[in-house]
Amino acid sequence: MNRKQVWYVFLVLFCVTGLLFAGGAKESEKAKQAAPIVLRYAHMNAPTSVAGKQADLLARMVEEKTGGRVKIQVFPSSQLGTLQEQAEAVAAGTGAIHHNTMAGIGSLYPDFGALDTPFLYRTVDELMKVADPDSPVMKKLNEGLLSSRGVRTYYTFYFGTRHLTCNKAVYKPDDLKGVKIRAIPFPIYMAAVEGMGAVATPVDWAEVPTALATGVVAGQENPTDTILNAKLYEKQSHIMLTGHIKGAEIVVFNDKVWKSLPADLQKILFEVGREVGKQATQMTKDVEDAALEELRKKGMTVIGPKEGLDLEAFRTKVLAHVNAKFGAQYGKIYEEIRAILK
Repeated sequence: MNRKQVWYVFLVLFCVTGLLFAGGAKESEKAKQAAPIVLRYAHMNAPTSVAGKQADLLARMVEEKTGGRVKIQVFPSSQLGTLQEQAEAVAAGTGAIHHNTMAGIGSLYPDFGALDTPFLYRTVDELMKVADPDSPVMKKLNEGLLSSRGVRTYYTFYFGTRHLTCNKAVYKPDDLKGVKIRAIPFPIYMAAVEGMGAVATPVDWAEVPTALATGVVAGQENPTDTILNAKLYEKQSHIMLTGHIKGAEIVVFNDKVWKSLPADLQKILFEVGREVGKQATQMTKDVEDAALEELRKKGMTVIGPKEGLDLEAFRTKVLAHVNAKFGAQYGKIYEEIRAILK
């Protein structure tokens, strides 16, 4: 083989090698593009509850609608920490999605606490009119949450109407004098329990069953679906239909993570979130009464107005206490809420 032929062979090999490298780089880039975006979603609820089911529904629908480009990993039952730790994780960016009560998100932006004020809404429809992400109140709160903590409202859903449970019968506020009742460790909930006449004792949700079993607290308050799925009927003998808070859950999203998504994925996630929120609201409406009947079957004694529960006494005392503590702080928000409900 002469020198000219050697150079020709060398040139061919060089070109082939370059093509192989280029092809490999393209395949590597394709692999990167094909790798799904994984989003972590942490919450406190049991997977069998409506709040748990809607998170799983979101994950399934997002994966389906994005063709597998986005996968949501759901961590239920406080696997990734307390309520406040989960909320802070979204603010820090170590978590992408989280749902909490309005007052729970108040740990990130305090004004959200106003939306969980006791006896604020007459109906679930009134609650959801205010809690709708597009309502004037929610838009304003979302702006504050975004600018201060880098967290955005994703969607909302009806969580349920909260009732008191205890290891004894309760008919009026005086029956709770000196009784320790677990309160969600956020100010508006503490005030609600204090207003009922009890000793408000902050306990994170993950610790509630143990706190009830060991007598650290004698009772707690939650919607019927939550009480049932947490099997609190095993620790509590009575449920009082106080209905003191009609509450919505707010699902929040880390803003940097949201903005990192391509526009087409943002659109899909937005639409899926709104649809899941609607379905979850209806699911909660559908299960509340059935859950109460199931609690009755499990052995809980149900005390409502027909059984002598003095709702007006609870309402009067709770509102007076809450107004004294938060009237000045939340007064303007209450005015905005009243304007929506006219």
